[in-house]
Amino acid sequence: MSYQPPPFGDQEFYQQFPPPPRQERTNGKAIAALVLGILSIVVPYIGLLFGIIAIVLAALAFKEIRLRYEQGRGLAIAGLVCGIVGTIIYAVLILLFVLALMMFGNIDTGTVNYFNNLNSF
Repeated sequence: MSYQPPPFGDQEFYQQFPPPPRQERTNGKAIAALVLGILSIVVPYIGLLFGIIAIVLAALAFKEIRLRYEQGRGLAIAGLVCGIVGTIIYAVLILLFVLALMMFGNIDTGTVNYFNNLNSF
């Protein structure tokens, strides 16, 4: 066995280890947008409100992800899509309900006219 002298004379040789892996942070607003987007589809009466909040949070998450180099872009996209779908579903349902009230609320059943005709004799 031959002895290898340390490089450059008396200088000691230290092995450099790579830096520890950095934990990538996931944007909290992206997670909240996804949760509220899913709830906007599932929860019946306040789904419209959840959908609007999910859209706003997803837009804010996109901006923060771009500026802070965070993770969670896919979560923000999914939250945005679910929020839009939930908002559209409940907006259409509310519109149909209002139209149905307008159309069927003015129907005359004819019973009033029958009783009015009886009183006129």
